[in-house]
Amino acid sequence: MTVSIVLFIVASYLAGSIPTGLILAKFFHKQDIRQAGSGNIGATNVTRVLGKKLGIITFAGDVLKGFLPVCVGAWIFSSMWATAVFGFATFLGHLFPVYLGFRGGKGVATAFGVLLYVAPLILPIEIILFAAVVALWRCVSLGSLTAAASMPVVLLIFSFPSSTVLLSIAMAFLIFFKHTSNIKRLLNGTENRIY
Repeated sequence: MTVSIVLFIVASYLAGSIPTGLILAKFFHKQDIRQAGSGNIGATNVTRVLGKKLGIITFAGDVLKGFLPVCVGAWIFSSMWATAVFGFATFLGHLFPVYLGFRGGKGVATAFGVLLYVAPLILPIEIILFAAVVALWRCVSLGSLTAAASMPVVLLIFSFPSSTVLLSIAMAFLIFFKHTSNIKRLLNGTENRIY
């Protein structure tokens, strides 16, 4: 592994560590989003606490920070495995941001951004699955978990490269890990509903 690839991995992690929701909440509302709602810095909590408009912007920012490092890295290095590593580094940055003492978001939007580059063809399927689960059970976390669990399966069905499949497995595992409290509430029937 060359020094330039290692440096880009670090840069990808630092880009992923940018806390979009926290920055937007402080800029527009002078509020620390970690002290409200679920305490999460992601789009769902921002939407719940500060409204749909800021939630959508947060989601877009988290998607963009997943997409850009992967896109730029793939263009510079032209390696599928390196691209997968850049995507994972960016994703890890969102989950465990150095700027916030390694306590970050749950990774769904950033994973979406990574997939937007490495596997855009499966995104319609993932979006439909997510939307269907949320519509039926009125639960964003359940939709997110369903989409995460289905990622590797869909990629395998459509014969994507092993680097992309392994990336999706790693991201899915960590999304489930970060949703541990949500899973407990789902099992107890106490998880938040959207309406």
